[in-house]
Amino acid sequence: MKTPESKVDTRADIRIEALDPAAVEVQALIAASDAFYDGLYPEESNHLEALDDLDKSNVLFFGCRVDGKLVASGAAKLMDDDGDYAEIKRVFVLDAYRGQGLSAKIMNFLESELQRRGVRLLRLETGVLQPEALGLYRKLGYRERGPFGAYGADPLSVFMEKMIFVENASSDPA
Repeated sequence: MKTPESKVDTRADIRIEALDPAAVEVQALIAASDAFYDGLYPEESNHLEALDDLDKSNVLFFGCRVDGKLVASGAAKLMDDDGDYAEIKRVFVLDAYRGQGLSAKIMNFLESELQRRGVRLLRLETGVLQPEALGLYRKLGYRERGPFGAYGADPLSVFMEKMIFVENASSDPA
């Protein structure tokens, strides 16, 4: 049950910023994320990005702070193993802050950043036991597809993708 003090006030200072996986508060958030997903899925169906991998040059890793407290995260991994795309990873919100639009803020931020970098195709894997996540991804325009990259079929996984429009920087015909 959410406590009144954990609800995000409309006047709250909400910021999205790059995260350092080595930071203690980031490690605590990732540990909470791991515990959440470990409670839902068996090990073979948990496709979590390792903490060390979030610091690689092909990964964008961001967090959401509410009044200075780190409460959510999301990442995008630039891939070329099955065409060129970005895989959305590690979208997670602490329980006390769920249902308040923070995942959507993280997703919108990631999509804007990827669009700015010229990425056109976004993919993700999520689980069948996460109806809120599935609803959000569908609302954002993601459509179901089969496994991609190194994934195999998994009855507990849902694979999705979305094409995003990338403005041509040289759209001037002159």
